[in-house]
Amino acid sequence: MKKLHFFVLKSYIGPLISTFFVVVFILLLQFLWKYIDDLIGKGLELAVIAELLLYTSAGLVPLALPLAILLSSLMTFGNMGENFELTALKSAGISLQRIMSPLIILTAMMSVGAFYFSVIVLPYTNLKMRSLLYDIQQQRPEMQIREGIFYNGIDNFSIKVSGKNHRTNMMYDIKIYDHADRRGNLKVTVADSGFMRITEDKTYLITTLYSGYNYEEMEENVRHRNDRSFPHRHDRFEEQVLHIELSGFDLQRTDEDHFRHNSQMMNLSQLEMTTDSLSYKLSKEVSDHAENIIRGNFFKKEIRRPPGSDTNVVIQRTPVDIFQINDTLSREQRIDALEIALSEARNVRNQITSTKTNFDFQNRRIRRYEMEWHRKFTLSFACFIFFFIGAPLGAIIRKGGLGMPVVVSVLFFVLYYVIDISSQKFVKELVIPPFPGMWISSIILLPMGIFLTYKATTDSVILNTETYFKFFKKIEKTVKGLIMRHVSKIRSGL
Repeated sequence: MKKLHFFVLKSYIGPLISTFFVVVFILLLQFLWKYIDDLIGKGLELAVIAELLLYTSAGLVPLALPLAILLSSLMTFGNMGENFELTALKSAGISLQRIMSPLIILTAMMSVGAFYFSVIVLPYTNLKMRSLLYDIQQQRPEMQIREGIFYNGIDNFSIKVSGKNHRTNMMYDIKIYDHADRRGNLKVTVADSGFMRITEDKTYLITTLYSGYNYEEMEENVRHRNDRSFPHRHDRFEEQVLHIELSGFDLQRTDEDHFRHNSQMMNLSQLEMTTDSLSYKLSKEVSDHAENIIRGNFFKKEIRRPPGSDTNVVIQRTPVDIFQINDTLSREQRIDALEIALSEARNVRNQITSTKTNFDFQNRRIRRYEMEWHRKFTLSFACFIFFFIGAPLGAIIRKGGLGMPVVVSVLFFVLYYVIDISSQKFVKELVIPPFPGMWISSIILLPMGIFLTYKATTDSVILNTETYFKFFKKIEKTVKGLIMRHVSKIRSGL
């Protein structure tokens, strides 16, 4: 039996490792495609790029590991079924559960390891990756200038371009606002075209402009606004070179404490502590707001000054029978009272509406931490579920290689991912609570894994196309028989 377990483990570990690294590589290419504009042309050292890719790869484990387990288990049992190894083992009296037992233990160990990875390693690598990516994005400001958007990344300057040639780095319709004097947009440079480059020591941004104007409003000392004459200076140029001093645009590491408050950079204890503190703060604000509404609008306070006295007296009003008071008022007094009450009700409604927006924002912030807390567990559970989907499915399909297993694995993973993303959106929008919102995808796929395991154990042929062809042939034969009998009856009647 030890030889059997060693054989199954050997058949499984190879595809698991290879598929895991292939999936990580594919997801890493997706990351590079997304941030390619922030990485190219920055003059980054190879060590910096390798560090960023290492931290990013660690952050992709929650997506890569479940898919690798699903694909490798499906490939392993598909190969064993295609080579009639499962048939030989079952004919020897060994059940499918006994064959799967070493892989079940291995998957349980990987699930526990994935849990500790998401609790200990993942927050650290996310923190390192986010801070390093932020530092890279702040480097080379001329690469960050977007078309039609003001760029304020350089101190005392605001730059806007209407067009940009990404091959030659030539910019068109350039506007540069100089705010060095802290007096507003008094110095403006407008050019038809130009380009920018940073000196090798990264201390100056050299901006070469063509065919433009310099506008500057001069300072004017007058006593009255009506006496202002608005003196200004207007210069035209064919070519102009500006030297804009830069500071801190070499790759400097930002203090990582600025990113520690993000939910993805916290472990379980930090998430629980943050959630508790934010929930306590929100509940206190809600109770204080309700108390202020009652005290200020239901139990109104009135300040009166008694005749002949210099001090004010605060009188606390108490609820009274409004129907009894209404009978004692005249028609004009009733109208005045209703208008005052309606105005008070509108004020309270507006106050509640604005406060509700603030409370919803705080609730969504709390939900992010609660979702991250549940995500630490869903990763481990997904690994276990995908194994019990892939292994029996491979035994049923009996197709190895990278053809059918890849297609089936991608379909199941896409199904899981779509359900997971949809449920997370509902949780973020406060439609459903974090539990079971974060577990809906696992809850849906768990019965599917149990069903497939049962069918594989009983040697079901639910995915065998010949079975369905035979079924439809039986239906066709039955229908033809009914038609022939009906036709014979009609003929005999004639």
